[in-house]
Amino acid sequence: MPALRVLRFLAVPAAACCLWAQSYTWVADNGNGTFTNPLFFDEFSDPDLIRVGADFYMTGTTMHSMPGLPVLHSRDLVNWRFLSYAMDRLDLGLSFRLEGGKNEYGRGIWAPCLRYHNGVFHIFSNVNGQTTQLFRARDPRGPWTRTPMKRSLHDLSVLFDDDGKAYVVWGYRGIRLAQLTEDLTDIVPGTEREIIPPAAGMGEGLHLYKIRGKYYLTSAWFLDEMRMPTARADRLDGPWEVNQNVSRGEDFGLAPGYRVAGRTPPFRITPPDASQKGRCAIHQGGIVDTPTGEWWGFSMMDANSVGRLTALSPVTWKDGWPYFGLPGNLGRTPRTWVKPDTGVRDRPRAPYQRSDDFTSPQLQPVWQWNHVPVDGKWSLAERPGFLRLHALPAPDLWQARNTLTQRAVGPRSTATVALDASGLKTGDRAGFALFNRPFAWLAVERSGEGFALVHFDEVSGESNRVPLPGPRVWLRAACDFMRDTARFSYSTDGRRFADIGGPHTMAYGLITFQGVRYALFAFHAGPDGQGGHADFDSIRVEEAPRAPVPAGRRAEFRVHGGTGALRVGGHDVFRLENRGLGRVALRTPDGYLSVAVDRPAGLRRGAPGPSETFQWMETFTGETILMSLATHRFLRVDEAAGAVFADSPGPRPDGRDGVRFNVRFR
Repeated sequence: MPALRVLRFLAVPAAACCLWAQSYTWVADNGNGTFTNPLFFDEFSDPDLIRVGADFYMTGTTMHSMPGLPVLHSRDLVNWRFLSYAMDRLDLGLSFRLEGGKNEYGRGIWAPCLRYHNGVFHIFSNVNGQTTQLFRARDPRGPWTRTPMKRSLHDLSVLFDDDGKAYVVWGYRGIRLAQLTEDLTDIVPGTEREIIPPAAGMGEGLHLYKIRGKYYLTSAWFLDEMRMPTARADRLDGPWEVNQNVSRGEDFGLAPGYRVAGRTPPFRITPPDASQKGRCAIHQGGIVDTPTGEWWGFSMMDANSVGRLTALSPVTWKDGWPYFGLPGNLGRTPRTWVKPDTGVRDRPRAPYQRSDDFTSPQLQPVWQWNHVPVDGKWSLAERPGFLRLHALPAPDLWQARNTLTQRAVGPRSTATVALDASGLKTGDRAGFALFNRPFAWLAVERSGEGFALVHFDEVSGESNRVPLPGPRVWLRAACDFMRDTARFSYSTDGRRFADIGGPHTMAYGLITFQGVRYALFAFHAGPDGQGGHADFDSIRVEEAPRAPVPAGRRAEFRVHGGTGALRVGGHDVFRLENRGLGRVALRTPDGYLSVAVDRPAGLRRGAPGPSETFQWMETFTGETILMSLATHRFLRVDEAAGAVFADSPGPRPDGRDGVRFNVRFR
C-alpha cells in the first residue's frame, strides 16, 4: 500500500482516517499451509497456466477491457504476482473505440492459450470478427509483440510436440487438428482434419497436453450441468477416448443468482434458482505438474455477479485419467486444501493493489479502460495526486469513453470514491458505477442550478436526485456478491454517509461476458458537446477479514435450513481440537466423533486419526462444512434416520442435504 495521504480538498475527521487506514483483500493462502478457492475473488476467466522450470505463469480472458491479457507469476500456484499485460490496446476499428455507435461489449479478446517454447512465451488468443492473434515475448514482463494469424481458431490450444512440430486443436464439440506453419501464423495445407466428432461429448475451451507419451485434451461443457469432458489418445489423430467425469458438478454449493434476459432496457431479471445443480460448476481449464511431481488442476466457475472465478484442484491419477479431487471423491474439488508442494514457500499475497490514491505517475495494474482510451483526455499529471477524466460527449454511461474500471472483489466489499467535481461544466456527469449490464451509478451532475447528486439504477429504472452544497463528495457502494445486491450511499464530509436509492440487483448475464466492475467515469450529455473535467482523489476498497478456524472452542452444529443438529452418542456440543492445516477433531466427554465409509458416525476413544479429523471449510455463503480425512467426503446429518454420515460429495446448491451447518459457540 502507498502511504496514506490526507484528502486535500477537505479536512477528514480522525475516525474516518482510521477507517481508511485499514484494508483487507482476498488472498487464497490461509497462512497455515492451506489455501481456499478461488485463487482470486475477482473475475479471472478462461485461465491458462503453464510451468517453466520452477516458475508458473498464467493468463486469462479480458474481452473489451484495455490493457488486456494479464500475465501473472507464481512459485507456489497459490500466491500470484502481476508481471505485465501482453496487450496494451487492441484498436481494430470503431467498435474497439466506442465510436460510431459501435462497441465490443461481450466480444474483444478471449480464451488465450499460453505456451513456452525455445525461450519464447506465446499467447494465442481469439478476437471476435478477426483472426486469432499471437503475442510473443522472451521476458514475460514484456515487451510483447502482436502478430495476426491467418485464420480464426475457436478456443484453440497449441502443442509443441517432441517431433519439433507445432500442432493446434480448436472447435466446439467437433474438434479439429492441424499442424502450424513454422512462423505459427497459419495451418500447413493438407494437415487439417476432425479428430473428435460432435457426438463424442467434448465441449470447447481446449487445453492440449502430452504426458508420458500420451495425449490429453480437456474441454468445457456449459449446457445443463457444467463439467470438463477430457479425452486421451496414443496419437494426435486418434482414436480419442472421452471421459465425462474428470471434473464434474463442483460448484462448492453455490446456486445460480439473478439472471438477466435481453440486451437492452427494460431488462427482465429472473430470481435465483437453487434447483439448478451444477450451473455454477468449475468447467474450463487444464492441468499442470510441479517440480516435485504433484499434479494440479485449474478451472473457472460462473460465480454470478462477481464474474468467473479461477479454482485450484488437487489431481488424482486413476486408470490413466487426471481426476480433479481426492481418492474417494474423484471429480470433486475441496474448497480448502493443503497447498501444493512446489519446493517453494511464499507469503500470502494478492496480484493487485485495489485501493488507489493516484499518487503514482502510472495507473496501477488493477485498472483497465472500458474499450480503447482517448489519449490526452485523461491524466495523472494535470493535477498531481488526482486522476483527471475529461468529460467526453456521450448520451449515457454505456457509450461513455475513458471509463476506468477494475474487477469487483467478493465475496463482500465496499468501495468508496472521493471526487472533486468543481471542474465540471453544465451538462457533465462524473462519478462511480457498478458497471455491467444492467448497471447502476452515483454521480455529480452540473446544471444551470448548480451541483446535484444523481443516482440511477438500470434494473429498476429508478432515478434519485439530491442537491449538493458543493462539488466535493464521497461516493460509496456496499456490495454483497453472494446475494447479488448492493447499496449506494454518499457523504459530504467523509464520515457520515446517507443511503440513496433502493437495493441494486446485480444480475449475471452474457452481455459483457464479464462480472460487475467498479468504474470511474465522466461524460458530457449537454447539447454543446464541450465538457469539463472531474478529479478523482482516491478509491478505497475494503473487505472484511476471514475468521480463522475456531480451534479450542466448544461448538454446536445446527443444520442450515433444517431442524436437526450434528449429534452423536447423545452429544451435540463438541470441543474443537486443533489438528493443524486448518483441521479439527470433534471431542466429547465420551470420545471423538469418528467416521467410516460404510456406516454412521460414532464415538471413539484414543488419539484422533484420519477417521476423527475433519478439514474445516465454508461455503461461499458462509455456512460451515466438514470434510473427513478418512473418506474425503463431507459430514451429513440424515434427520430421518437420526444419524450422521461422512458420505456427501459436497454441499448441494439447494442446501437440503444436511451438509451445511450454522455453528454456535459456547
